[in-house]
Amino acid sequence: MSARFVVSEAKEKELADRMERLGVREEDLRESFVRSSGPGGQKVNKTSSCVHLVHLPTGLAVKCQRERSQALNRFLARRMLLDRIERMRNGIAAAERKRLEKIRRQKRKRSKRAQEKILEAKRLQSEKKALRGKPPIDGE
Repeated sequence: MSARFVVSEAKEKELADRMERLGVREEDLRESFVRSSGPGGQKVNKTSSCVHLVHLPTGLAVKCQRERSQALNRFLARRMLLDRIERMRNGIAAAERKRLEKIRRQKRKRSKRAQEKILEAKRLQSEKKALRGKPPIDGE
């Protein structure tokens, strides 16, 4: 990956390591360049500095036109894509962990104190309901 981006060697290495850790290969990426929008006048109208990057296995896509340099936008687009892939994977893992924890809590036996509190609340509710009945008539 050397000399492809206009960033330091350390940043390129860090990006390559992160891509390897997440299992994202350069062959899995489809990259296209389009003209940027917004202010910039003739420069923006002549050069295609906006990078559109698609990760084919997941279908995630990012567009980056933050900088005027196409090479820098290519680097930034890869970082943005890796952030999205990380968030997606962590979100799925977190949701699964949350679901399993909920099931575990539902199956857990209540403590003796909690059971007593529930029974006390039920007793008070039944007393309240008993008072809702028709009042007794004295003559009958």
